[in-house]
Amino acid sequence: MIMPNFPDGTLDRGRHYYALRVYYEDTDLSGITYHANYLRWFERARSDLLRQLEIDQRAAIEEGGGAYAVAEVNLKYLRPAKLDDDILIETRCSELKAASCRMHQLAFRLAGEKRELLAEAHFRVGFVSPEGRPKRQPEEWRAAFARFAEQGDQ
Repeated sequence: MIMPNFPDGTLDRGRHYYALRVYYEDTDLSGITYHANYLRWFERARSDLLRQLEIDQRAAIEEGGGAYAVAEVNLKYLRPAKLDDDILIETRCSELKAASCRMHQLAFRLAGEKRELLAEAHFRVGFVSPEGRPKRQPEEWRAAFARFAEQGDQ
């Protein structure tokens, strides 16, 4: 049996890129992407970034170590995504602290070699205990984020 490729992002010079397509379920009756779906797309891209950095969220949750949670988001819509558009989410880490990090994410429509900016978001993501209290990130996770962020500074 032939298996399709699973959606995986790509790391490049301190940026994570995650591709997706706008499906009918993402849109309203006019074929325009429903605004909340940008949050879902950004979340998928951040989750894929963690996988790329070899951060095992599931194991941490199952072992009771904690999880990342969005503490703050500022989202600016610039242009609508439409049915069948190819979308590229770009993510970078703009600040890293002991228990949190700030992520900057951009959503682009791809048309050949052209990229058109559709939305921009700034997130503060905190690591929290199973009880929901802020907690220091595991050191190896923080180190993985630091290496990723440093690549963008070069």
